Amino acid sequence: MAEIIPLPTKAPRPSREPEPLWRDALGDRLRRLRHDRGERLADTADRAGVSPQYLSEIERGLKEPSSEMIAAVAGALEVTLIELTAGVVDDLRSRATERAAAGCRAAFALAA
Repeated sequence: MAEIIPLPTKAPRPSREPEPLWRDALGDRLRRLRHDRGERLADTADRAGVSPQYLSEIERGLKEPSSEMIAAVAGALEVTLIELTAGVVDDLRSRATERAAAGCRAAFALAA
């Protein structure tokens, strides 16, 4: 009877983290800006004309705010939409670079 030889298996690929959502990165950036100013949620929300609960949900990435809401919160934090957007893009780019570097390290570890 013929002997069955198992086929070689590939090493498991490291699972890829899903890319962060825009609303998560926006919320993180807004929270950092607010904290940098030493403000309470209620103070910023009041100036932006939104409820503290809504601003909290934006900061936690639970809401997908309209462009008008983003502009209102940016104005309350005394940043322009361009500055805010550029900051979010920088954050996303930084996260992508970190993920790529981690993937390379994992690939080198598997190859070793």
